Parts: sequence; structure tokens; C-alpha cells
Amino acid sequence: MGSTFPNMERNILSDRVTRLRAAMKTAGIDGFLIPRNDEHFGEWVPACGERLAWLTGFNGSAGMAIVLADRAAIFIDGRYTLAVRDQVDLAIFETRHVTEEPASAWLKDVMQPGQKLGFDPWLHTQTGLSALADAAKSAGAELVAVDANPVDQIWDDRPAPPMAPVVPHDMAYAGETAEAKRQRIAELVTQQGADAAVLTLPESIAWLLNIRGGDVPRTPLPLGFAVLHGDARVDLYMDPEKIASATRDHLGNAVAIVPKAGFAEGLGSLKDKRVIIDRPSAVQAVTDRLAAVGAEVSAGEDPTMLPKACKNPVEVQGSRTAHIRDGAAVSRFLAWLDRTATDGSVDEMTAADKLEGFRRENELIRDLSFDTISGSGPNGAIVHYRVTPETNRTLQPGELFLVDSGAQYLDGTTDITRTVAIGTPSAEMRDRFTRVLQGHIALASVRFPKGTTGSQLDPLARAPLWQAGLDFDHGTGHGVGSYLSVHEGPHRISKMPSTVALQPGMIVSNEPGYYKAAAFGIRIENLVTVVGQVVEGGERPTLGFETLTLAPIDRRLIMTGLLTEAERGWIDRYHARVAETILPVVDAETAEWLRAATAPLQG
Repeated sequence: MGSTFPNMERNILSDRVTRLRAAMKTAGIDGFLIPRNDEHFGEWVPACGERLAWLTGFNGSAGMAIVLADRAAIFIDGRYTLAVRDQVDLAIFETRHVTEEPASAWLKDVMQPGQKLGFDPWLHTQTGLSALADAAKSAGAELVAVDANPVDQIWDDRPAPPMAPVVPHDMAYAGETAEAKRQRIAELVTQQGADAAVLTLPESIAWLLNIRGGDVPRTPLPLGFAVLHGDARVDLYMDPEKIASATRDHLGNAVAIVPKAGFAEGLGSLKDKRVIIDRPSAVQAVTDRLAAVGAEVSAGEDPTMLPKACKNPVEVQGSRTAHIRDGAAVSRFLAWLDRTATDGSVDEMTAADKLEGFRRENELIRDLSFDTISGSGPNGAIVHYRVTPETNRTLQPGELFLVDSGAQYLDGTTDITRTVAIGTPSAEMRDRFTRVLQGHIALASVRFPKGTTGSQLDPLARAPLWQAGLDFDHGTGHGVGSYLSVHEGPHRISKMPSTVALQPGMIVSNEPGYYKAAAFGIRIENLVTVVGQVVEGGERPTLGFETLTLAPIDRRLIMTGLLTEAERGWIDRYHARVAETILPVVDAETAEWLRAATAPLQG
């Protein structure tokens, strides 16, 4: 496949790898690790942090490359096994599945005794480095930290760090003052016997201080670090030029603003103190610095994580109202699509732009919550497909169209997937769609005792597919923030074991799917929030889900004969709620379409 890679891109990327190898030689290292993440380990990174994409051409949201003097490899997960072939020159990089062919195994095979494998300590966690260090050691090699990142040294036109303004997040949307949050989380820190917590995740800082920014795409984050002390004071390491006087007034005297470049030195103030860091996301440079100043590190979890996930009543209500506006935009889009898609005038990019245009008409929108996944036919089978001019397809009769999209509104973050029949679907498409729908309904309808985790509920969404020998390879549900990250922890619904119980106020997606390679993809996604349930005669506290997302599910794809009476009742009740809520806020043409799209099931 390397032979089909565009020659111009091949020459550019080949030159970059050549220059990197020269920089490695100068630094006295025989290899270098290039992860996709930046120092904050967030889903989105600023342009100046896209080192992996700049070096390899791969623009997925997760991955890592290793460059040695005579060979190189890129490690990606199952979402990107197809995309990586189109984006990366396979004449330069071997491609390996990160779990089936992990980097540690590759290093054991290729490293030579005495070699040094370099890494940037600001881009790796201690946990992430452990297996790589063991692999290098078993090969007689050594993992070594570098003072200067050689990719940065050769990246001549590297973008400057982002400087988007930091703004207060209004109490009308936050529902709790920053002072109250600081006091509440500081108490959690002291209850754990610690003196302070080091916060390296920007979304944690944004939530704690009720601030938002624009330093990364699609998520309103100001990039920085923070130290929360046990007395509720905060040292905020963020470029002061980004923080206007109104935001300084909002932060108050208990928040000291320090330039971000002073973070490493500032950790010296924690000398001899007990400090909490977030094990999955705190980089090696932070743990090394704390150890150097004699701090006692408690590698636990970010103390804001669970409180942030459990939305307060104002945030939950904000999500409800955001979903009404979002449902109106999606319904307008689906009505437009139904009128135009079969005439060959709509392609994936046109559809994505049209949907974004409907959303942008709302004054509370600030951005999309992620790049729209707009996949027709075989492209819909690529789980995290991203349309480009090269891959763009026209929607064709007899195919399925999968559109996964969302928006960032001041009062809530949305994420919805709908799969739509273009023309007449096949029996196989309808069967698979109905099984996915049955799994979606089972999860949406379930009642469960307090203390239940998402991994315990996950089989409900898969069982109808399992009955036919089918499955899907992604998680069933991810947490969602409140005008923050569209992917939020610590809760999830997944095959992956979880110890985090679902709690009232948590927002999570319900998105089972099915994907037939090179043919079609199906996903039905609504956001739900965890709520208390009153069960007559029940003996234990019981929870369930309230569905937030409001948009029609394509009735043409439903095999009603496969549904139970209870499943048919759920669909009809859901569609009646969609109609009741959305009809008053859409135009007459959309309303006419919506009445038909939400009519009770027949047959």
C-alpha cells in the first residue's frame, strides 16, 4: 500500500523523519517515542501539540509512533486500522494494532543491547512508560528522558501556543459557585490526608473555577495547570495575558495566577507535603519534580472527576433545554435530507455542513462538540470516520447514511447519532438496525440498584446482536460534560471492567451499533442522565435513565415483527415525546415531516 501514497506527501514526511533521526543522533539517542497527546492528556490537543500528525500524517485521536535509526512503527487501535493506511506512508512506518501488537513487544524484537530510547517526560505518564521501560530493559536497551523534544527542534513552522481568552462560566449554567467548588473539593483532598492536589487536566480546572476557553478545537478549554491546596486556595498556572480583568475578578483573591512556564518550578512549593495526582494523566515530569522536592505523592484520582460527572440540577436542566434546541436542528436536517438525498445532490461533506448550519442558527451555540462523522455506505462502517475531500461520497439510494454529531451550547453538550435509509434498505440492513435498536431500548429502559456500574449494564445493549452472532467493538456509552468535554469520565458503559457506580446526575451516551466492513454502519445514540426511580414494592434504592436526546429514529429501518410489545411501546412513547417537544419549535415544512416521522409504528 505504500506505493499508492501521494509522492509529494511522501517526500515531505520522509524528510521530516530523516531530520528527526539526525536530531536523535545529535541528542545521543537511538530512538524516540512520539505520542499523540500533549502534556495535559486531553482528547483534543492544540495545533502546536500535534506532533504525531506533523511527523506521520496520521490525524486520529489516539496513537503513538516510535522512530529508530533504521525502522519506524506507528501503533493505533481498532478504530483507525483503515484510516492509517490512507494517511501514513507504509514505506516508512510499520502499522501495528496497539493491543494485539503492542509497542512493548515490538521494542523487545527490534531494540539492540546498549541502545537508548528517548522520551519527552512531559508527554508520558509513569504508568504508560512502565511496560516500555521493561521491554527496552529486556532487550538490553534503556529508556531515557530528554531535556529537549527533538520533534520540536526540527518543526520549523510549529504553531505558537494558543492564547484564547479565558472567560467566566456563568452561574446560570454552572449551578454552583467556584468558591463552593473549591471548598468542597479541598475538603475531599484533606479527607484523604493530603495537603494539596495537582490538577493537570484542563477540564478539571475549567469545572473547578467555572471558567471556559478556546485553546483546543471543539472543547471550551483554557490550557493550564493548577494546584488546589487544602485550604481551598488555588495556584493557577496559565498565561496571564489570556485572563482579562473581569475573569480575574471572577476568580477572586484565593486564586493566584502564575505563568504556565512557571509550573515545574512552582511545584517546589509542595516540598515535604502529601500531594494527590491523577495516576492516568499526570505526566512523568510532574511526578519526577515532586519526588525531587521531597513531596509524598499519592497517585490516586483527580478529586474533581466524580463531582464533575455528577451534574447538579441546574446543569441537568441546562442539558434538557440544550437538547430541545439541538433536537430541532437535527430534525430540520433529517427533514431536509429526506427531501433531497435520493436525487444524488448530497454528499457526506454537504450533509455535515448543512447540519452544522442548522445548529449555528442558535445563539447559545459556541462550537460543535466534535468533528461530525458523516459516513455513507461503506464509509459508515468506519467507526470514527472523518470525511475528507478524497474520501467524500455521494449518498446513494439503497445505502445507509450514518451521522454522528453534537454541539457545544452554553447550557449543555450534545452528542447524537442517527442512521438513515437512503431510498429502500435491504432486509439485512433492517434486521441489523432493529437489533441495534432493541439493545438501545433495553439500556434506555433498565432499572438498576444503586451501586451498579456501566460494565454490568453493557450486555443489555449487546444481547440482541449476540443472539445473531454479532457484536460491535466500541464502548456502549461514555460520560458527557456540561459545556465541557463530550467524552468525560470516570463512568462509562463498556465491556471494560469498571468500579465506578452510576450515580444521579451523570450524563452518559447510549450508543450500540453494528458495522459490516465495506458495506454499511449502524449506530443509534441518545444521551441519557441517571435519575432515581420509584419502584412499587422495591426493597433497594433504584436508579434508571432519563433520555435527553430528542430526534426521530428512522421507522423505515425497523422490522416491527422483531420487536416485543414493550419495545414497540417504548418507540411510540419516545416518538410521541419528540413530537410534543420539537413540533412547537420548528418550521411548518419540518413539522409536517416530523409528524410522519414520529407516527406510531404499524404492523
